[in-house]
Amino acid sequence: MAGILVVEDDPIIRQTVDYALRRAGFHTATSGDGLEALEVARTMQPDLILLDLMLPGIDGYTFAESVRKTDKETAIIMVTALDTDRDTVRGLDAGADDYITKPFSMEELLARVRANLRRMRERAVLDHGGTIEAGDLTLEPSQFRVSVAGTPVRLRLKEFQLLLALASHPGELMTRQKIASDVWGYDFLPSSRTIDVHIRRVRQAIEDPSRYVYIHTVHGMGYRFEPLAKSDASPEETEQRA
Repeated sequence: MAGILVVEDDPIIRQTVDYALRRAGFHTATSGDGLEALEVARTMQPDLILLDLMLPGIDGYTFAESVRKTDKETAIIMVTALDTDRDTVRGLDAGADDYITKPFSMEELLARVRANLRRMRERAVLDHGGTIEAGDLTLEPSQFRVSVAGTPVRLRLKEFQLLLALASHPGELMTRQKIASDVWGYDFLPSSRTIDVHIRRVRQAIEDPSRYVYIHTVHGMGYRFEPLAKSDASPEETEQRA
């Protein structure tokens, strides 16, 4: 039974979500305070955290950053009324895998929870046949390891899954819908910001220390993985970010 920590300061929302999750068969714990929730998370080690951003104690951004210092794999879904691009990007950069804005339907929330848990349990796209080498990049899926020019690079699980999904289809267009399905497990396309922010983080991790540009934007469509030496790339390609 998957364990879910609900971090939400509104008692009505917290109780409603908790009840729906328990009815759906999940083991739950709840907290309305950021500092208290950190202690609960350390003790419980949940499979997934539903995280509000506006919290007493410490806010959701600080909470997510604290969790990610020691835990790269627990799924974090932001549940927030803050829906501007700036708020969304900040939350995803802090460590969230996905987000859902208030008000939301319980059906949508449960769908997001199940999809993220399924991908975390299965490590969905980590079932690759072997090591991938491209440019000066090396991916070892079975070891959950990536390096650039022999130097290890630290990625969160979702970032690693995204990179591997792209690198497993070199030269091919990966549409946003395909990425949403393969990496997030969604039949629907989540907000483009979720994918874009994860792409940007992967680019920074593997391209900043590399002699190559790996991930290319196909505007309006998706992304393509194709190593290109920075010396041969255009300024737009070397500077592009999602």
